[in-house]
Amino acid sequence: MSDATLATPLTALTGVRHPIVQTGMGWVAGPRLVSAAANAGALGVLASATMGVEQLRSAVREVKSRTDAPFGVNLRADAGDAGERVRIIIDEGVRVASFALAPSRELIARLKDAGVVVIPSIGARRHAEKVAAWGADAVVVQGGEGGGHTGSVATTVLLPQVVDAVDIPVIAAGGFHDGRGLVAALAYGAAGIAMGTRFLLTSDSTVPDAVKARYLAAAVADVTVTTKVDGLPHRMLRTELVDALERSGRTASLLRAVRHAAAFRRESGMSWPQMVRDGLAMKHGKELTWSQILLAANTPMMLKASMVDGRTDLGVMASGQVAGLIDDLPSCAELVDRVMAEAAAALRALPRAD
Repeated sequence: MSDATLATPLTALTGVRHPIVQTGMGWVAGPRLVSAAANAGALGVLASATMGVEQLRSAVREVKSRTDAPFGVNLRADAGDAGERVRIIIDEGVRVASFALAPSRELIARLKDAGVVVIPSIGARRHAEKVAAWGADAVVVQGGEGGGHTGSVATTVLLPQVVDAVDIPVIAAGGFHDGRGLVAALAYGAAGIAMGTRFLLTSDSTVPDAVKARYLAAAVADVTVTTKVDGLPHRMLRTELVDALERSGRTASLLRAVRHAAAFRRESGMSWPQMVRDGLAMKHGKELTWSQILLAANTPMMLKASMVDGRTDLGVMASGQVAGLIDDLPSCAELVDRVMAEAAAALRALPRAD
């Protein structure tokens, strides 16, 4: 275990040893990875969007059986059963609730009243200002380098914008994989960093070896952004399948989405009425067509094909651009220790003012 420590508002807020967050990646951030990250001193975050309610309860209890360290659960704020999931977080004593979409003022208040730390992820300054005004304890700011659904503004531009706009801790995401990045984020005023792809590529990750090999073989230029999976910009590894999706027409895309919607219904245990309610929630307040909402059913099942089943020919692989810089599979403990040691070395190497 590394002796290097950095106390920041993130470590004070969540109780973790190091200002590092393992993000809640669907089909990837399960109990094994989350508990390994937590035991390493980072904030491990369990992905719940691809789980049913009872699956989530079981997963939370499994994490608790593997670690006494604080951890979090990532939620979809617009899910029809978000209230049930919040109840599990409160009942099970989960330390942190993170959100991929901005939670409502009421949801934030309910969690905070129960002593849960609320950390939404945002991709624009105005969203950070909104959730801060509603009572969020911190925000994760993801720049365009990050994997999965992403924006077009680079972390180095978005991060200082948000740091200057809000008075709550800001966690930087998008483009981070080592200690130099942590120091750079702290210099911008962040309270820590969040990493997804880097934690996916650890020995504690349950992603199949063949899929990890595709990531390790990728260059920076092999990571692309496409809207063909679900109608929204999605950063992932470029593969033969992604190229084929880019060439496919609207009718083929919608037929594929219908098949994946049915598959996700079976996988999640949701009923068709529940899925329709979730679709209405996604549509509320957004300029989304029903075709785009239907296409969103692609995401969980096409990710599952790769991340669980190992079928890189049938699935997509969400990825940050940092995949092109990663060439090893350390354990979470080795990774976190290395990041902290690199950060300490980078700080020592900085020029000193006279």
